[in-house]
Formats: sequence, structure tokens, C-alpha cells
Amino acid sequence: MPKYRQDDEQISDGVNLLISILVRYPEIGTINFDPRQDSLKMTFLLSSIPSPQEFAALEQVMLNSVLAYHMLEGVSVTTAEIQLNKYDQVAMVTILRDVHTLSKGEIALMITLLRERLKDRLITDHNEAMLEEDLLIQEELIDNMLQSMKQKEIVQSLIGIREDGRVLVFNK
Repeated sequence: MPKYRQDDEQISDGVNLLISILVRYPEIGTINFDPRQDSLKMTFLLSSIPSPQEFAALEQVMLNSVLAYHMLEGVSVTTAEIQLNKYDQVAMVTILRDVHTLSKGEIALMITLLRERLKDRLITDHNEAMLEEDLLIQEELIDNMLQSMKQKEIVQSLIGIREDGRVLVFNK
């Protein structure tokens, strides 16, 4: 088992990316980085289960929007998947994206679409203390960390979760 130090730049960039995304976007419940697939999996919690037709429409709009966004950027998407998992009266929407074509603009687009389509059902951890300046700093960090992760090979799986107003990141 490899040893990691606290100042390990490889781990640090991945941890900082997950923290920045969770802090900036309180709609994201959990985020996972999988080094084998070089992908991020973002999970959103819903307070009720959308109908199959409603989810199919959401999935179509999300995928078409991501593809259109990347077509305008001149980038070819490798991995873009959206899934719905149901548990009793709650649901989880999971978005899987490859790190190499993911951008902060795309993340913002996906969040905006989810907010518009799912309105009051999207569970959000509101943080009233975040100022506009803080949000802009988080966006800049997201952009920098994504660029860093595209250039480095990160070998450690990471998971970031939101719990009681805190953001926690663990290696798996």
C-alpha cells in the first residue's frame, strides 16, 4: 500500500478540486474521483422521485446541453452519463463525467439545468455565509484544479461528502 504525505501535490489537487466543487455548488451531495476511469461522479439528492417521463426529459436536456456546450468549445466528450436511483421516497441523480473534457462552465451549466428542471425537489445545503467573492474564488480554484488534474496522473480514489454543513474528503 503506497504511503501518502499531507504535502503530496498529486493528492492535494484532487482533494482541493472536490472541496471547491462541494463548497461552490451546495446542490451536490457527494462527489467521487475514480482514477481508473479518470472520471468525476457527482450525486444530487431529490426530495421526491421524478416520473420516468420527467427523468427521461431531464436526461435528454442535460446530455444535449453538455454535447452542445462541448461542440461550441471544440472538445469531444469521452464520458457523459446520467442515472437515476430511487430509494423509498427520495431519489439520487448521478452524473458521470470524464475529467479531461470537464470544465467549470459545464459544471455551472449542469447545476443551472438541474435547478430549473427540479426546482424545489433538489436538496440543497444552503450556506448563507458565502459571499459573492468567496464563490468567485471557488470557481477560480475549480478551474485551476481541473487544469492541474488534466495534466497529472492521480492514482488515488477520492470521495467528497457533505455532512451537517461541512465538506469532508476521504481517499478510498
